Amino acid sequence: MNNNNQHRSGKKAKTIHVDIVGAEGMTFTGSAYMIVAPTVMGEVGILPGHSPLLTRLEPGEVRLTISEEEEKLLIYISGGMMEVQPSAVTILSDTALRADAIDEASALAAKRRAQEAMLTQGKSGFDYAKAQNELAQAVAQLRTLEDSKKRSRRGFSRERVDHHSQ
Repeated sequence: MNNNNQHRSGKKAKTIHVDIVGAEGMTFTGSAYMIVAPTVMGEVGILPGHSPLLTRLEPGEVRLTISEEEEKLLIYISGGMMEVQPSAVTILSDTALRADAIDEASALAAKRRAQEAMLTQGKSGFDYAKAQNELAQAVAQLRTLEDSKKRSRRGFSRERVDHHSQ
């Protein structure tokens, strides 16, 4: 194996290009060492050189390892599609928000509204699937926010990753 292409820890210093796009525009574009995304099959980890893949995404958290020190950037997505090629990953979602852009109060209010709607499901015109989807999205936003807070307490600085977002 070529030692010029390895990090001191023995890890390959190879990255994959990632684009994460929401309806509002580009949320992230840059290189990552690893991507973990919530697919309909469960969480999938993507490394450089991964086999081509096209899959649906569930609402949840995309975790990007963006440095050799394993610094993570967390992005909430409302679901969508992911295309994987050996040197690039594209994620398309109606909503894609960096963890530091999530409004905790709004997410908590959306969760409460969805839970209340599910409790009163006997009313005419009630759409259980819509309420369930809204609840899943609110819970996923809150989980992404909580994970981000845990990581920031461990010392990862958001400023170190700002150059990757637009």
